[in-house]
Amino acid sequence: MDDDSGQPEKIASDRASRQPGTYVVAGHDVAARALPPGLYLVATPIGNLGDITLRALETLAAADLIACEDTRVTARLLDRYGIRTPLTPYHDHNAQAARPKILARIRDGGAVALVSDAGTPLISDPGYRLVRAAQDAGAAVTAIPGASAVLTALGVAGLPTDRFFFEGFLPPKEAARRTRAGELARIPATLVLFESGPRVAAALGALAAELGDRAAAVCRELTKLHEEIRRGTLAELAAHYADGGETRGEFVLVIAPPAAPAPSAEDVDALLREALRSQTLKDAVGAVAAATGEPRQQVYRRALALAKERRDDV
Repeated sequence: MDDDSGQPEKIASDRASRQPGTYVVAGHDVAARALPPGLYLVATPIGNLGDITLRALETLAAADLIACEDTRVTARLLDRYGIRTPLTPYHDHNAQAARPKILARIRDGGAVALVSDAGTPLISDPGYRLVRAAQDAGAAVTAIPGASAVLTALGVAGLPTDRFFFEGFLPPKEAARRTRAGELARIPATLVLFESGPRVAAALGALAAELGDRAAAVCRELTKLHEEIRRGTLAELAAHYADGGETRGEFVLVIAPPAAPAPSAEDVDALLREALRSQTLKDAVGAVAAATGEPRQQVYRRALALAKERRDDV
């Protein structure tokens, strides 16, 4: 299902002669509007094929070419929605040779969609180099957002989402895996990692050894029939998978950030003094309690004492 890239006359003829592509929704054929030339980054489902967006379907149907990691995987999605756009492989092993052909297709007036096997392109795949090369060549690059395993896992893990760090896969060898896990321990954010089933127990063991007894969630087969979200400490989860827990499927690991050290009494007093300069006592207490995580009643007592000291000084 590879393309016959690189013939400008044929590309121009194809675009002039064929009707815009179609896709099928709820049993109805829908005509896709023609696309301007450029590169289109199209998010695809991470498991459930129903999670495709209408805009993604229209883009895939209207494109002149779809660049994908595995043509067999993408073909299943296209077959589901009656899309007949030609496919060409673009992955780690052929990117250097395939990239110039894709750029030539765009330069000659083509619209090329880039997809990964699942989720949002450029996450753990070589797509960013193609994006950069297209932008350097003056081509338009358009994102068609949709499913993402990273964001889906964050949503169901039950852990802080205000700040997170995506690591991708840990190194496969034990020593390098432990070293990298130790480096991750210092990051003050929720961690999100991908892992394969055969290595998930070893990965969790290394993370437990280096990060300590943090809360975590293992998200397996997200959006699929056998989706499983298992929560616990890193040590508990490592033991579960080492003792025969189900390791078939695709895994996303979500790990709580390191616990912030409790503020000292001097730190709390300093924050209160600063807050009391411009806020009422009630507002200052609320702000400092929120910033430090200290019990509101305890902060209130310190604020009263500081306010009294200030009055006595006057």
